[in-house]
Amino acid sequence: MTNLKDLVRRNRSFRRFYQDITIPEYILEGFVDLARLSPSARNAQTLKYFISCDAETNEKIFPHLAWAGYIKDWDGPVQGERPSAYIVILNDTKISDNYFCDDGIAIQSILLGAVEQGFGGCIIGSVDRLKLQKNLNIPNHLKIVEVIALGKPREEVVIEDVKNDDIKYWRDEAQTHHVPKRSLDEIIIKCSC
Repeated sequence: MTNLKDLVRRNRSFRRFYQDITIPEYILEGFVDLARLSPSARNAQTLKYFISCDAETNEKIFPHLAWAGYIKDWDGPVQGERPSAYIVILNDTKISDNYFCDDGIAIQSILLGAVEQGFGGCIIGSVDRLKLQKNLNIPNHLKIVEVIALGKPREEVVIEDVKNDDIKYWRDEAQTHHVPKRSLDEIIIKCSC
């Protein structure tokens, strides 16, 4: 049995996938159901979800995403390493313009569900939202918040300690993705109460 800490540790930002290993629509719907069951600020439940697991729709999404800002000499995954699925998170402005922190809660639930089933993903906030919305024929009252790229990870991602306050992720010669994390001692503030 997998425990929560193990799932969180394995839930990395994967940016290269086995593109030919597809995620069926019913599994994506299951991930969205995890988001639906998650807490929502004021219980407003303003988020909606556009799912894609077919190659044609995926090709409409991919060009509107930017990948790995810290890795300057990489334009994103090449053909064969691209995501096999996407979940586009939308805010329904007919309900409210403010989704507060619901996107983060929903995304964590989706990604933990993906990792539990042997998949992985990447939250992409650098999105050409207007062009993607037009390309997917998404109604104007639904505003793109983020895109989650999903698939079977094709890369190894390792966590390491932050050195010299440098938090930038990087890749080594073997294309292993390194993610520096601050220590627990550094992030817990102790005071005499």
